[in-house]
This record gives sequence, C-alpha cells and structure tokens, in this order.
Amino acid sequence: MKKWILSAAIAAVVGVGSPAGAVDVESFIKRDKFNTIKISPTGEYLAATVPMEDRTVLAIIRRSDSKVTANFAMPQHNHVADFVWVNPERVVISMAEKLGSLDQPQLTGELYAINADGTRPENLVGYRVQSAGLQTKIQPKKVEAVAAFMVDDLPADDENVIISVTPFAADTFSRAEKMDVYTGRRTRVASAPVRNASFITDNRGVVRFAQGAGTDRVSKLYYREGEGAEWKLVNDESSSGRIESPIGFAADDKTAYLEIENTQGPNSIVAFDVASGKRTEVFRDANVDPGGIIYRPYTGIPVGVDLADGRWTTRFFDKSAPEARLQKSLEAAFADSTVTVTSQTQDGRLALVRVSGDRNPGDYYLFDTVAKKADFLLASRDWFDPEAMHPATPVSFKARDGLVIHGYLTRPKGSATGRLPMVVMPHGGPFGIRDYWRFDDDAQLLASAGYAVLQVNFRGSGGYGRAFEHAGARQWGKAMQDDITDATRWAVAEGHADGSKICLYGASYGAYASLMGVAKEPDLYRCAAGYVGAYDLPTMHTDGDIQERASGETYIEEWIGPRAEVAAVSPTRMADRIKVPVFMAAGGEDRRTPIQHTKMMEQALIKAGKPVETLYYATEGHGFYRPEHQREYYTRLLAFFSRHLGGATASAAKPAPGSAAK
Repeated sequence: MKKWILSAAIAAVVGVGSPAGAVDVESFIKRDKFNTIKISPTGEYLAATVPMEDRTVLAIIRRSDSKVTANFAMPQHNHVADFVWVNPERVVISMAEKLGSLDQPQLTGELYAINADGTRPENLVGYRVQSAGLQTKIQPKKVEAVAAFMVDDLPADDENVIISVTPFAADTFSRAEKMDVYTGRRTRVASAPVRNASFITDNRGVVRFAQGAGTDRVSKLYYREGEGAEWKLVNDESSSGRIESPIGFAADDKTAYLEIENTQGPNSIVAFDVASGKRTEVFRDANVDPGGIIYRPYTGIPVGVDLADGRWTTRFFDKSAPEARLQKSLEAAFADSTVTVTSQTQDGRLALVRVSGDRNPGDYYLFDTVAKKADFLLASRDWFDPEAMHPATPVSFKARDGLVIHGYLTRPKGSATGRLPMVVMPHGGPFGIRDYWRFDDDAQLLASAGYAVLQVNFRGSGGYGRAFEHAGARQWGKAMQDDITDATRWAVAEGHADGSKICLYGASYGAYASLMGVAKEPDLYRCAAGYVGAYDLPTMHTDGDIQERASGETYIEEWIGPRAEVAAVSPTRMADRIKVPVFMAAGGEDRRTPIQHTKMMEQALIKAGKPVETLYYATEGHGFYRPEHQREYYTRLLAFFSRHLGGATASAAKPAPGSAAK
C-alpha cells in the first residue's frame, strides 16, 4: 500500500495543518495523525484512532481500496481511548471524556462496539447504558454505575469477551464478567477476593488469578484451579517482601508465568507450576526489569520481554520461536530503531510493525512474513524529519553513595562534543516512573533551541528493581534530589555542560525537584521552571485526589513522608534560599497537584523578593491539553530559558483566551 493512499484516508477524517515558528513549537503541539492503529484478524481492515479538535474518533479503513468503511464518533468532548478487534468484523471500543471544566479527557470505563462496515453500533457497558423500558421484563444490559475494562478478548470466541467491572467507589472489589459483544449481556464469572483487583485468564478464558491491594497498599496474589473453585493466597507482600504479578499461562495451562520482585536487582520472570507451586526462573536481566511482555499473537502465552537497558532490546524465552525469528529479521531490517510488532493477522501472514527511536516519533510498516517484504504505511507525525532531529545517548554515573544512576543525554544535532548550555529535566511520578530511549517532545524541543538536555532516572524510578525504587521512599528533597545534583555535576565534569549555564525544568514531581534543586543548590543553577508542580508537601496530605482514597493516604505517608516532617523539604518554605529566576505554570482543575501549590510558591517567592513568572489556565488539569494553551506555555518557556541560557525562542504567539499570565 502506498503512503499517500493511507495518508489520504486518515486526512479525510482529520485534515492537516502546517507548522510555524523559529523553534517550531507548532510541530511539537500539533496532534498526531493517529494515536493507535491495528490490523484486523483477517487483514481486510485497518482501524485507527484519529484525534480531532474536540473529540477522538475511530476510523476503519478497508485495505483493498483504502475506503473508510466505519467512523465511530461520540458527541463533543468524547474520545476513543483504545480498541480491540474481537473478531474479523467487530471492534470493542473504550472511551474517555472531557469532564466538567477539566480539559484533559478521563477514562470513563465505558465499552462500545461497532462492525467494520459501520453497522450494529452498540453501547455495551457503562454509566450511559439506558434501560430497555419499564414495560420490558427482560433487560438485555445491566443499568449500573460501573467502570469496565477488557481482560481477555477470547480469540476462540467471536461473540464474547471477559471484562473487569468495578463500581464507582474508592478501594472497592471488582468482578470478572463474560460479555456478549453484540448485545452487552453480561454474566459474572468471578469475584475478586481483594480490593482494587485485576484479573488474568488462562488460554480457555477462565479467570485464574486476581491481584490487588487494600487500603494498606500491600499487594496480594490469589490463584484458583478453575471455574467456581476457591481462591487461594499464593503471595502476600507483607510476608514475602515482594510483589508477584501474573503475566499469562503456557499453552497447556499447567504452567503460569509470574513477574516477581527480588530483594536486590531487577525483577525476574518465573514459571509457576500451578499444581505444586514450584517456581523456576526463566529470565532475569542483570540491569533492568522487563519493560513489557511479548505474547504469542491471539493468545495469552508469554514468549519474551522488552528491555529498556539504555536503548530498547528484546529477549525471548525460546530463541527458535517464530516470534523470535520475526523480531530478529525486523531488527536487522530497521537497525538503530525500536521495532515493535503491534498486531498481526490470525494466520500470521501480515504483521503491523511500528519503527521508532530517539529521533523518530513512529513509522508504521506492513510486513509480509512469507514474502519478507515491508511496505511503508504511515508516519504518525510525518512533519518531523528524523535526520534533522537530535540524538539521545544513554548515560550512567555513580551517585555520591556509590549507587549507579542511569539517564539520557540529548544534544543538538551536529554538537557531538563540547560544553553547551544545559537543561536538567527530572521526570514526574516519581515512583515507578522512568525515562526511556524514545522521541521525547520536551527534550527535542529544548535541543532545537540549542540546549543539551539531561534526563535522570534517579533512585525511586521504576525499571531497575524493587530495592532501587524503594531507595526513594521518603527521599523527596534528600537522596533523590542529591541524585539530580550529582547528575548535573557529572555533566559538567564530563564536558557536556557549561557549568555557568544550567537550568532545571520538570513537570509534577519534576517541577518539585526543579524548585527544590535551586533552593538546595542555589549556586549550581541559573534558573528553574516548574509545570503543574507540587511545592508544598504538607498540602499533599490535605488536598488533591491522592489523599481522597484510604490507599492514597497510605501512599503519601509511606512514600512522601508524615505531614509533620515534610515541611522541611518543601520549596514553599525555602523561597528565601532561591537566588535565580523561576517560571511556573498550572491548571485550575488539577486534582493531582492543585493550583494552590503554584500560587503558594509564587507568593513565597514574591515575599522573599525573588523574580517569578507564572501562567495559569482555569480549565486545565494535570498537564495542559488544549493546543492553544500548550502553544503559549512552550513559547513562554523558551523565552524564559533564552533570557537566562541564551538559546533560541519561538515565534511570537498571542496569549490564549482564559490565561492568567504574570
């Protein structure tokens, strides 16, 4: 299939635009042509989620003539979040919605379905399901306030799927149900023995594992022998000291596979004999946890793992497996790239392949496994030329206590060596989150302005084992912050950064670390920028969405620290120590880090006589969603850095409606 044919089909749904700007901010905020694309089981169709101005739609395209045969769209502010081909003709769709004045869409737990030819659209489950009427004795669908998510699409059953169903309440019990994908009729097949549970089925579609945690956030894993059998506890984190997570079954259903934490070092994949309970390690990397599980197509059988040890690599339990051979041939064809088989036809003939990397946001190819031929289909962001973008290099160093810390250094194209003005960019989260070797919009935008960008997977980050993550517990402003400081000094010592021109910038926890960094090391940095940040840690105990759940209260206490102790590591209480200019942005509908954090920080800086700039949007949440808000934010951010580091700016942009800038 030629590139222009499929591009035209997508463009017919979404339209196209053109970038502008000195540093081309527009190209970074411009919506992807599509978010997700998958091939149907017979290969007759491609389905793609297409972002539009006020909604995200699902477009189904017939491959033979590139005709859009179905276009699933809900009213304004509704977005297709994901979808699954449940048989060759039908797609089940999960939804997100722009709720209230919040701009970022939120998952609603609704499932819809539609045929590839556009017929038989159906609301299967969710809060918008309507009763068939008081006069109807047999109700085809339950009318209840629940959130539902896919567990197993049952490849051998074209009419039913297994879903998890959770009432709209905090820290509640889920149930697993079999649902008819044409009528929405549901039958309960299992009830969780633990709160906040997820389910895993075997190859017959029988729910066999449930994993969850109560308000104490202690993970428990339960197993049952079959339909109707009693649940048995097979792992309790409070006694074993580790989390064990089921990832699937072998073909005979006699062996299950678990990902388990280790006392030291990365996680392992173990084979779990369900009859004897014996565990046998089948895979463990020396440096990183499994970053993703590779499954045999149209099964739940794990066959390998993705690893993010610097760049992405793959490892297979059986190197002679057909999936391993396919991956090896694709990686040879697309060297220096991350290659992912995103979907396949049921006969294995055609594979949809995503090729991406540090300079490539993602190209899709259709690979014929028999003819050994890859045809280019579409680029999600074809306005970026990978050759013009900026390379990211995996780096590592030892922190002051000897712990090895990993990260990524992005340098402007053509500047392989030499000292540059640098932006140190700690990630959000912070726990269990990490940076990866990929196309990072913020890193690429800042490199386009002439800066080196350093991303740091400080202790507490995910992906490096339980001990590494837990080393960050209650270390806000302490050892986690020291890792960022040590990373900065490493970059100067190695000749990457001009020690007189370094700024901090991050979002959420990264914003906290940026403001804390200039408070704790007032002579190391030239400026700091924070986006939707948490700056007053005692406020984390009283305001926001985390502490609204009992399990969230436990999380704050165990991982951030007791309210009486965290004031000492709150930037709001240390404004007098900050010597450099600060820029902050926040949204009025942010429930994760409410806007009051930023306003408190602003007032503390003003009171201390420190230079501060702010940008507020009343309707935005934890990250700006609307393009016009993003445009003004990044334009202001580049101007701020330019004044203090000397890099390029964006073209002038008019203030967006609804902003409050100072």
